[in-house]
Order: sequence, then C-alpha cells, then structure tokens
Amino acid sequence: MLKLILLIVSFIFGTIPFGYIITRMVKGVDIRQFGSGNVGATNVLRIAGKGWGILVFILDFAKGFIIPYLAYSIGKFESYFFIVLGILAILGHNWTPFLKFKGGKGVATSLGVLFALSFYFVSFKLILPVILLVWLIVFLLSRLVSLASILASLAFLILSLNLSQFIEVKILAIVLFFLILIRHKNNVKRMLKGAENRF
Repeated sequence: MLKLILLIVSFIFGTIPFGYIITRMVKGVDIRQFGSGNVGATNVLRIAGKGWGILVFILDFAKGFIIPYLAYSIGKFESYFFIVLGILAILGHNWTPFLKFKGGKGVATSLGVLFALSFYFVSFKLILPVILLVWLIVFLLSRLVSLASILASLAFLILSLNLSQFIEVKILAIVLFFLILIRHKNNVKRMLKGAENRF
C-alpha cells in the first residue's frame, strides 16, 4: 500500500504546472501564449523575470527530488522502485493533465530525480558533476539551453552505460535521454534552421 501511495503522489506532484500557475499569478497571462510556449523555468524567466524563473526551477526540481528521496529515507524499497518514482514525476511534469497533457520539458525535474537517486546509487556521485559541467560548457559556448540540456542528457546516457553496475540506472538513462529529446524536438528543428532563441 505504501508503494502505491508513493507512486501516485510522485505522479500527481509532477503534474502541478508551477510555471503556468506563477505566471498567471504574477503577470496575469497564459505563459503558453508567449515566448517558446513552454511552462518551464526558462520561459518563465523570459516572461516573468529572473527571480520567478529561478523559483519555478526550484519547484520543478523539487517535483523530481522529494518523493524519491522520501522513499530512500524510508529505506524499505528495491532499487528499481526509486527509478519508477522518478520517471512518474517526470512524466507527470511533461504531460500534465491540468494543461491538456502539455507540460514542461522535464530538465529541472529530471535533475531533481538524479540528485535524489545519488543518495542510493554511488555512481551518481561521479556522473552528476560531469553532466552539470557538460551542460554549463555547452550553454556558455552556445547560449542555447535546449542544446545544453540535450547534450547533458546524452552525457548521462553514455556515462551510465559505462560506469553504473545497475541495469535500472542504464534503463533510466535511456528513458531520460529519449524523453529530453522528444520534448525538445521543436527546439532541434529551430536549431537546424538557426532560429533557436539564445540567452
């Protein structure tokens, strides 16, 4: 029963569209009609300002972090269960029923999941700093958040396949990479045309 409750809560928490709610409250607008049309932290930063963008990033990060970390703290579950909790949070964020199944792109929430899982999977202590460094370097060179996110998820995939001893982690890395790629398909199209928004 506890497992089922955690699974449901993880998904429901993931579905809360913080970016949409905050821009509605602060600016009185539907963020989906502005900028990239995305409800994530990057678009909130553009539309509502840096402080609100940072807040949305923290809240979206928390979606992926809190429930898997809570499960880890309880300490009664198999390794695969933490992976499922994390994926459910990301799916809820990416396809929230509150916005007709159109949500964010899952980057902040995925990062929250990885940080939570780093308490359980030792290899993440090495992998996380590397993927954060990849993201930062790509962003500083390109000023493209989308490109930095895609390449960081690719780095996570490559490192997990080579460094982790857990098949669950390898599956997570594959799933996350394809989720990030799917949610950034329009960004990829714009990048190929040279029309992607830069910071």
